[in-house]
Amino acid sequence: MDTAAQEVISLSEQVKEASLPEKLTESVLVRLEQLSKLTNSPTFLPEFDRINRYISWIRTIPWNKKTQDNLDLVNAKKILDKNHYGLGEVKDRILEYMSVMKLKQEKGEGADIMRAPILCFVGLVGTGKTTIAFSIAEAFGRAFFRIPFGGMGDPLDLRGQSRMYAEAEPGKIIKALRTTQTKNPVILLDEIDRVTDSGRASIMGVLIELLDPEQNHEFIDHYIDYPVDLSEVLFITTANNTTNISTAVLDRIEPIAMPSYSDSEKITIGTSYIFPKAIKDAGIPEGVLLIDQEVWANIVRPLGYDAGIRTLERTIEGIVRKVARMIVEGKGQTFRITNQNVREFIPQ
Repeated sequence: MDTAAQEVISLSEQVKEASLPEKLTESVLVRLEQLSKLTNSPTFLPEFDRINRYISWIRTIPWNKKTQDNLDLVNAKKILDKNHYGLGEVKDRILEYMSVMKLKQEKGEGADIMRAPILCFVGLVGTGKTTIAFSIAEAFGRAFFRIPFGGMGDPLDLRGQSRMYAEAEPGKIIKALRTTQTKNPVILLDEIDRVTDSGRASIMGVLIELLDPEQNHEFIDHYIDYPVDLSEVLFITTANNTTNISTAVLDRIEPIAMPSYSDSEKITIGTSYIFPKAIKDAGIPEGVLLIDQEVWANIVRPLGYDAGIRTLERTIEGIVRKVARMIVEGKGQTFRITNQNVREFIPQ
């Protein structure tokens, strides 16, 4: 038996051993049988490479693997409070959503769990839309994958390319499943309002299929060319505003407004969340850097009003880096920032 024939047999064994849907297995084995008759043909190698890549993809899709949900509301609230200050109404909506899933699971209605509306966090830049999606995944105990929509102009980015093309590959949805290795991850569709004008209509069409439980149990990726069940994926979306989102997509999501932060909330977030983390990340021992309480008003607004907390994060990280350098250069062992010296530490 020549090497080419052995390679085809090896691929056939891989397909039989993999946990694939029965009809997909049959389809691939038929194609391999056809390929085995072309071992002496000049078209064999390119066709072999093509089907070899295809098999490697379908073998790594988690057709039946999934993680067990953690629907403990006390644990979920603890995680949300640990990662986010305030946002009481937003947290309540998330806990309500989990409660519905828990009740349906207890009643044995698992197939119908995901028929609740898809959550869509809407708010200005830096208000925590993306990070709260991370926290939801952590609360559920699910794997997390983020798909950025900013600047996306081609629906094939989501749906993949046909295998007719030499460099074809699956879309981001299938890649998310392969990366997370579970059929029920949390997939964040980030900033769905920021797709290009030219691709908006077609991308919104794919979103309708992804977010509709009547359709997403048989999602067709052009490359895989076989229905993939996305009904157990927890999709979360974010947007800066809903103006550029089609009516049909809006009908399938539940917008939740992410409020802007007040100065007092930012001070609490800065002192209790960002500053301790920045100190730890920089390797500065506890108690080496102190900031007087009255200084925080200057740290919160170094350049004027900002709805989110990204400027606050950058300012605090800049202060911490400056102190880290001073420690390394031997300019002191403890540092205290006051109203008198704050300008020396805030990045200009």
